[in-house]
Amino acid sequence: MPVADVVRLAAGAGYQGVELRAHPEEPVHPLIGARERAAVRAEFAAAGVEILAVAGYARVAAERDAAGEEELAQELSELVLLAADLGAPYVRVFPGGGERPADGVDADAARRLAAVAPLAAERGVRVLLETHDSHGTGAAAARVLGLVGHRSVGALWDVLHTWRGGERPADTRAALAPYLGYVQVKDVVSAADPRPVPLGAGALPLASALAALGPEPAAAHGPVPAPEGGYGLGTGGWLCWEYEKRWFPEAPELPGLLAAGRDHLRQVLDEVAAGAMGDVAAAFPAGPPTPPAGVQEEGGTPDRSD
Repeated sequence: MPVADVVRLAAGAGYQGVELRAHPEEPVHPLIGARERAAVRAEFAAAGVEILAVAGYARVAAERDAAGEEELAQELSELVLLAADLGAPYVRVFPGGGERPADGVDADAARRLAAVAPLAAERGVRVLLETHDSHGTGAAAARVLGLVGHRSVGALWDVLHTWRGGERPADTRAALAPYLGYVQVKDVVSAADPRPVPLGAGALPLASALAALGPEPAAAHGPVPAPEGGYGLGTGGWLCWEYEKRWFPEAPELPGLLAAGRDHLRQVLDEVAAGAMGDVAAAFPAGPPTPPAGVQEEGGTPDRSD
């Protein structure tokens, strides 16, 4: 989809940001030049829509030979530089560890993320490991991030994968608290059938995940979490609706769903804030304020392993 159409749709439906899928088949990716990057940044800025993140496809836990290590390091650096040029605070990466033993994939992923962390810090970007594939739960992602130990490397909580992994939202929140960048929301037919549906029309218990985030800590603003690991649902905390029609052509077209999706998120947040979730939300009586809402531009993962 052309950038101008993405900006128009996001602004028209009341979204504050867009997560740009940085695959080579898209208009924005690491191979575009400085002039194109500046034009994209200016177009979003003129519409008052933020570029939330560059959604890359680097797999930091994958098994690689020496040449593959160099290729991955270059890919990570290019994603960070693209995000910095676009003014995006985040880069999304995948684990991709496959069936290898956990200790080996954790160590490899942590080493590679630690290597790019200084560049990310220098450019004001945060690299986020998504809860996905080999590290689909918060506990699994936290094993890697604990080894990295750098504030420019954190976590992206994809609520679908932690749910499918059998992890309670409160446990995900506890595991990711020191690392959390932002949260991807979505809805699907069922845990066994990941076809995307409009928010609220599927089986994913989104309200439970949002209730687990809790109220905004006083010092948690911006892309880097507060020292105590709080997640800011104000200026720094984002909910991004990821709609994966790219992999499911039969799914309804996204443009007609955007406004209703944003309204549904507001309704769920209002219910959480009002304590309508009962025991799930009882620990957070103040409730979260309405966070910025983003939408991911067309696509999620480059395969259908979801």
